[in-house]
Amino acid sequence: MSEARSFAGVPRGEPLAVVLVEDHGLALAWHGGSRQVPTSEPAAALRELASLEPRWTWWAARVTATALVQAGIVVRACWDLGAVGRFLHGLRRDDPAAVWAAGHDLPPPDPPRETLDLFDLAEPDAGSLASDGQLNTEWLHSRATSDLEQAQQLAELAINLQQRQRILLDQLPDPRAAPQRPALALLTAYSESAAALIAVELEQVGLPFDRDTASALLTEIIGDRPADRAAEQRQRDARDQEVRQAFATGQDVDLRSPAQVRDLLARIGIDVPDTRSWRLEPHAPALPAVAALLRWRKAERTATTYGWRWLDTNVADGRLCGSWNAADGGSGRMTATAGLHNLPADLRPAVRAEAGRLLIRADLGQVEPRVLAAVSGDDALIRATHEPDMYAPVAARLQCDRPTAKIAVLAAMYGQTSGPAGDTVRVMDRAYPQAMAYLRSNEAAGREHVDIRTYGGRLIRLSGAALDPAGEPVSPEVAAGHGRYARNCSVQGPAAELFKAWAATARDGLRDLSGEIVLCLHDELLVHVPAANAEPASELLHQALDATARWWAAGRSVRFIAEIASGVSWAAAH
Repeated sequence: MSEARSFAGVPRGEPLAVVLVEDHGLALAWHGGSRQVPTSEPAAALRELASLEPRWTWWAARVTATALVQAGIVVRACWDLGAVGRFLHGLRRDDPAAVWAAGHDLPPPDPPRETLDLFDLAEPDAGSLASDGQLNTEWLHSRATSDLEQAQQLAELAINLQQRQRILLDQLPDPRAAPQRPALALLTAYSESAAALIAVELEQVGLPFDRDTASALLTEIIGDRPADRAAEQRQRDARDQEVRQAFATGQDVDLRSPAQVRDLLARIGIDVPDTRSWRLEPHAPALPAVAALLRWRKAERTATTYGWRWLDTNVADGRLCGSWNAADGGSGRMTATAGLHNLPADLRPAVRAEAGRLLIRADLGQVEPRVLAAVSGDDALIRATHEPDMYAPVAARLQCDRPTAKIAVLAAMYGQTSGPAGDTVRVMDRAYPQAMAYLRSNEAAGREHVDIRTYGGRLIRLSGAALDPAGEPVSPEVAAGHGRYARNCSVQGPAAELFKAWAATARDGLRDLSGEIVLCLHDELLVHVPAANAEPASELLHQALDATARWWAAGRSVRFIAEIASGVSWAAAH
């Protein structure tokens, strides 16, 4: 029998904080009110609330958004306090105590402990806030997860913090050439929150994955499935021995030691500064031993990271599943476990659409140099983005060939100053002075350990890196590394923000086409749609990028492009 509930007084279309209390119900708070909802059917209560089209506000997407998704609710708008806290304050943590403290300019609290003992439990009359204004973590652990009254307090604190975060975001400068309302930082906070929701959806949905295809590919690369650990070790020894025999003099070499492999290569006349595959590949056609080493390296990586145990652990019911973080890296990129962000190209044929559906691969073309043009406002570089291949006009301006032009742009963004790349950077200084000044100013801030903000408003903390663990000033070499990090974050960070805003915009339209995002890979979206909707979904992805770029780079005529293709597998969608 369903329970009668009334949500009279809960506003429509406004921020609504929700705190779930297992086996008891949920608590709500909004601007101007709050209430408890005792219920044994929280999913039904959430579905009723969804009819009010709120901006769902939560402390942690992994809890609340997961419950909403599992209840079959399509979340249209949300505010993730943890995601916004990371973005606004440069936090490495997103637990409620850390986010609350940052939002109220309080010292960072101690990290949460996995387990508490009796001496940690709060007194029955303990409040939600300690005397110093910090969130009472003992209260949070001992009461808020089992008591509706305390959960109501936590929901009220959530809506209080949401208002405070919004005020702080509105105070940040808007770097767009034609500032609009809402401010860019606020819009980025919305898309960061949406990315946290997408991360939950990616975990719940998983990546379509054909086990039979994967098994055939693994057999081809690393051999038959071993019966036990001993058989697995015998396979590994056999792969090693094949390389040693190819080199003839390599019986004493540990193939997993780069230094020893470099010495082994020297025995056959190959002198290289390191053993990266791209350095060795030119030698493979003429030297069978090098070809054998490269085959071994490919099989070894697959066997140790993407082997049979990986398949058994992470693939179930036709989906490859892992956990996702909306902004785990320093610059704000999305990250994932289970090898989802590093799946070898050889295994991509196993990422396969279900019957009657297709996979659409949408890749932002040359996104970082286009982002550099937008964030620096360099008119000459902006004009280069008007071409489908922006390296062609860059090459003409630098009076060099296209490969050299590409090296020049990448070297400029990543701070490479030595060798031929350094020479091209000096040419970039003359051709694109405004873009280079933007990069250098951020690098200088990094060297001086001054915090910076990305174009969208993410705080990149550098002030805490001035001292080493012993409390001594870092060396000039380390400071230079911090400078290069800041230089890179000043482009990579905005690129991540643009990507997530694009993904959030595309997600809204894909619902109407029965489509779902199944992978977010740096600047690449993988979408799973009914075959009949592949063409309109592809057009939607183009339109979503255009719509996002209009507000993200307002006032600058930067052209962003998406390279889009579809196929029955990820490998075929190129």
